[in-house]
Amino acid sequence: MFGQLSHELEVNVPASEAWELYSTLQLAKLVEEEPASGIEKVDVIEGDGGAGTILKLTFAGPPLFTVYKEKLTKLDNVKRLKETEVIEGGYLELGFTLYLIRFEVIEKDNELGFTLYLIRFTLYLELA
Repeated sequence: MFGQLSHELEVNVPASEAWELYSTLQLAKLVEEEPASGIEKVDVIEGDGGAGTILKLTFAGPPLFTVYKEKLTKLDNVKRLKETEVIEGGYLELGFTLYLIRFEVIEKDNELGFTLYLIRFTLYLELA
């Protein structure tokens, strides 16, 4: 069984600023500092923030799991696209064979003549 879930968030900053956060390890630091994220700690296991980087995410606690590792599989600065995939623990231990998160920073014009920027978060998952 395959599923997909998307959410878009409109932001009031230039796309270059939003992408600067989402395309680097700064996002991991920000998530780690935000108690509402549920993420207690983010460790860089391998890499420098580019494609191939592996992160270990430690969560504040149950209900589902406390840790998983994810790998940055795609980082496209032209399309402002970032994909990470869970490679160990977490959702894989719950029976998923794929848990992939895609972030996109999208430029969008509106009726008032100025440009908006959207952060699109898409989750792809597959259950065995």
